[in-house]
Amino acid sequence: MGTIVFFYFAGVIVATAALVVALRSPVYSALALLVMFFHVAGLFVTLHAEFLAIIQILVYAGAILVLYLFVVMLLNLKREERFQHQLTVGLFLGCMLFAEAVLLVAKGKTSLGMNLPAPGEFTQLTQGNTESIGELLYSTYLFPFEIASLILLVAMVGAVILTKKGILEAKS
Repeated sequence: MGTIVFFYFAGVIVATAALVVALRSPVYSALALLVMFFHVAGLFVTLHAEFLAIIQILVYAGAILVLYLFVVMLLNLKREERFQHQLTVGLFLGCMLFAEAVLLVAKGKTSLGMNLPAPGEFTQLTQGNTESIGELLYSTYLFPFEIASLILLVAMVGAVILTKKGILEAKS
């Protein structure tokens, strides 16, 4: 049963990712991206990573996609036919990646050298996923976490300054 659920999520993720690239309208592309984000979250749930599933929905489907749609609507993008050669390059690279995946599966090298315990050998967790991630984030990885927040703050201030600069120049 778990294999069927995995292949459902994987199939929908691959199909909607292809639609994100193939659709001409940026709004329809964003809707396909939204469906993909929700199915990735569903895949995280099947892996018992509930925290990552919620973060996937909140951050990517909630914030990043809204930001993308805001930029698309703000810039009022029109359809342009400038990049005609992208289809041939994309098809070529896609065929190369598919051939490489087929060769890897044929040779049986898909384990990536990981030594995972058998399903019955998993130890009982003393705390949940969220507690483990929070403990690591605020102890071992505190400095990189703070640096990332500082970089995001600088980017946000820079975006506000650039936007105000463009508005002030447009009015004069």
